[in-house]
Amino acid sequence: MLLVYTYKITPRLTYTFKHIFTRVLNIQVNFTTKIEEFIAHEGLKLSYTKQALGKELFIKSNDLLFNQGIDYLDINIIDWDGVPCFFQTNAGIELPCDLFAASFYLISRYEEYLPHVKDEFERFPAHESLAFQHKFLDKPIIDIWAYKFEKILLEKFPNCRDEIKSEQRKFQFISTIDVDIAYSYKHKGFIRTVGGVLNDLVHFKLKDILNRFLVIFNIKKDPFDTFDELIKLKKKYSTNTLFFFLLSEYTTFDKNISSGNINYKLLIKDIADYTDVGIHPSYFSMKNELKIKTEKKRLENIVNFPITKSRQHYLRVELPETYQNLVDLEIKEDYTMGYASNYGFRASTCTPFYFYDLDFEIQTPLKVFPFAVMDGTLKDYLNFTPKKSFNIMMQLAEEVKKVNGTFITLFHNESVSGIGRWRGWNKVYENLLKELSKSN
Repeated sequence: MLLVYTYKITPRLTYTFKHIFTRVLNIQVNFTTKIEEFIAHEGLKLSYTKQALGKELFIKSNDLLFNQGIDYLDINIIDWDGVPCFFQTNAGIELPCDLFAASFYLISRYEEYLPHVKDEFERFPAHESLAFQHKFLDKPIIDIWAYKFEKILLEKFPNCRDEIKSEQRKFQFISTIDVDIAYSYKHKGFIRTVGGVLNDLVHFKLKDILNRFLVIFNIKKDPFDTFDELIKLKKKYSTNTLFFFLLSEYTTFDKNISSGNINYKLLIKDIADYTDVGIHPSYFSMKNELKIKTEKKRLENIVNFPITKSRQHYLRVELPETYQNLVDLEIKEDYTMGYASNYGFRASTCTPFYFYDLDFEIQTPLKVFPFAVMDGTLKDYLNFTPKKSFNIMMQLAEEVKKVNGTFITLFHNESVSGIGRWRGWNKVYENLLKELSKSN
């Protein structure tokens, strides 16, 4: 066990140290404000305060973990052996910055509480983030800092190597599938089908009209109906796959088939027999707890078990309100933490973490699973080819492997069809599962 001496034990401090030591490094950690207890402790220990007590492992603390509320912070990025860091300590030789305060700043999404210009969908944009501006968005920098600090511990406490290295975590891969539109043509109802045909006529999409009728009359398979293939790939490569279903009323941004459609219900029940499913709260649910509750209940009535996993449609999150609503609705895991416009690590970690509510200064029971890359980001925002997109995904996976973290991807059922605008993407998805299954 690692003992940490500090002059004041705060929720921010315990939250951050437990993330780095317990969840990333698998080292148990405890805290004390008593100098006598700290001195008497034999084994791993460090002091996190303003001045060293003696010759112990000492980290000069920034004030962030002892403060409350939100303030503007002066952040200056410096280099730590080729790795960017901030909150420079200017004291001691063990490390040049307070990685604990810096980790809290990033993982709590502190910057998203500060004034910023939102994108067209009212989201915190990637380009407003510290990670994007200083070019470390594509690296799980908190996990990298943690492993660099582990080396310092090994050098400082060579006799505690077995304790430090006792139980190393392993790389994990989670494939998540968002079902925004279950079918392209089927089960849309008479009015939406007629409207689709008329829209195709206006835009002279004669091929789409033909395909629509071939699908409706069961001559051809619906292009978005990739569910059997997704389940086959899950089984073939033993992949941990999770589906999120949209169950809202029809809106400009929510265009799935009716949540009351018997065929849609049967699809969801069938998928839930093979793998985990979660709710995909609709576009306008970001600040509306009642909408999330209604949609969650619909899914629970279909599958007949409690729903505890969630990802917001369009990745729309308003901190802390959206997450507070999820906590109130007993959602235990959220998979929204990522950007639509850029790939990388929005919270600068590839380790699932508990949401820290800066409004109430508490760690909540909501566990956040940050994803690293979305199909639409590479295809629509960045205009990458399937080949380049696959290479980007593998590069991100390699970064996660270096720190034995959890690599999470976001695909959609239509993107793995390999048809139309998604030509070649079915190979991207299967090749990704094939490569990562070797180390998962």
